[in-house]
Amino acid sequence: MKKNVLVTGAAGYIGQCVVKALLDSGADVLAVDLRPAGGVDSRARYVATDIFTSPLDELFAGRVPDACCHLAWQDGFRHNSPYHMGAVSQHYDLMRRLAECGVGQIAVMGTMHEIGYHEGAVTAETPCRPQSLYGIAKNALREALMREFADSGICFQWLRGFYLFGNDGMNHSVFTKMLEAEEAGAESFPLSSGHNRCDFIAIDSFAEQIAACLMQTEVQGIINCCSGVATPFRDVVDFFIRDRKLTIRPDYGAFPDRPYDSPAIWGDPEPIDRILRAAGKERRFFLQA
Repeated sequence: MKKNVLVTGAAGYIGQCVVKALLDSGADVLAVDLRPAGGVDSRARYVATDIFTSPLDELFAGRVPDACCHLAWQDGFRHNSPYHMGAVSQHYDLMRRLAECGVGQIAVMGTMHEIGYHEGAVTAETPCRPQSLYGIAKNALREALMREFADSGICFQWLRGFYLFGNDGMNHSVFTKMLEAEEAGAESFPLSSGHNRCDFIAIDSFAEQIAACLMQTEVQGIINCCSGVATPFRDVVDFFIRDRKLTIRPDYGAFPDRPYDSPAIWGDPEPIDRILRAAGKERRFFLQA
């Protein structure tokens, strides 16, 4: 029987790609989001509902998912939105309820913003000192869930994401704003210095890594879904402009670098490499789709 995976936040920027990647990997997918299905792969069973208030027994319709990929989160691009701190308890309670229903594998989307200021590779053991409300909230949720599911028999995975690239019409990133400025006829776009080197990964590659994590249970705990390479932000911007044949000019240095942005930070890819190798795949970098 195919693995049955619940995906929350399925109609979002990451969710649509993850649903497709899971389906392509051979899973059955129950896709849930507040929004209409939109671009969600039609092979999935889609339910438009509030996962936090929806009765889970009715949602599952007699078939409890084998695994949950929990992506739902609001204001991910607004790092100091007050939503983040108020959301921690409802996400924690939902994960507990899923476990009580019999979901044996729970994978939750994390973020490198849990780490805060750090130079070098991020591993599962890297201390977390988050500098934004988004990072603080995600870090608190991770710590609570790791404690909750320790020695429980639940396969718990914390999928730590880094900087995503691609599918820009679906998000609120700097690249989306650059496209909007281009369409509005702007000649230049204000940016920070662009010297920071970060772990960029194409959204399709990122979704493939997440799907690979969900399709196995051997590797658990914190898993960096990443390229494993620190790429200068300027290089990514310049590639983006060339790739989309934009005429807008990047105005580097118009904004100061954020105090919690590290000069160089990237994910240690060892756990995800083990997962991908077992699935007959390999890690791809940000310029690769």
